[in-house]
Amino acid sequence: MRILLIEDDEMIGQSLQKALKSHAVNWVKDTFAGEHTLNLETYDLILLDLGLPKRSGLEYLIQLREKGMSTPVLIITARDSIEDRVKGLDCGADDYLLKPFAIEELEARIRVLTRRKQDRTDPIISYGDASLNPATFTLSYQGKTERLSVKAFNIMQTLLENPGVIYSRGQLEEKIYGWNEEVESNAVEVHIHTIRRKFGANIILNVRGVGYTFPKARANI
Repeated sequence: MRILLIEDDEMIGQSLQKALKSHAVNWVKDTFAGEHTLNLETYDLILLDLGLPKRSGLEYLIQLREKGMSTPVLIITARDSIEDRVKGLDCGADDYLLKPFAIEELEARIRVLTRRKQDRTDPIISYGDASLNPATFTLSYQGKTERLSVKAFNIMQTLLENPGVIYSRGQLEEKIYGWNEEVESNAVEVHIHTIRRKFGANIILNVRGVGYTFPKARANI
């Protein structure tokens, strides 16, 4: 796998290049160098720090998605607030990993993103006025189309394929995390909040004390 690492910390950059030796890792230290590199070569994954010089990682991520680039982006950052995580996912990140992290966890997340990318040839999933496109990781709902992160997409796919079925948080966690991958606290809530911010609160209903569902009644809208 070809990975573009955009990280300004010398120690972290060198450590990741060494640790990810099973992959072809190209390391640059700012987003302008990353932009130049992406114009010359194709990558399977981008590892992106947020606190970068010259231009922030978040600003660069927004520009990438506005240009239509669908390469998976895994944010690696020390910014640990829910607001930062939601903002990163809203701006087009496929996953969000907090520093410091274990290399084993990073490798697991890379494997998950790789599997998701390989599965993007699946047919469009539709129900009522909602449809998911695995080729672009986009959700269309009531005339609006937005790109989702990998985990948000998997949550929506689970609910859309089984309308009316109520899934607990634990059941949804099983859908979005790989085997032996550590589950982050409130991850399901963060991704559902992201989807609702894009499409409105009613796209996913919360059955108090039970879980979440995509209402079956929407099939007749």
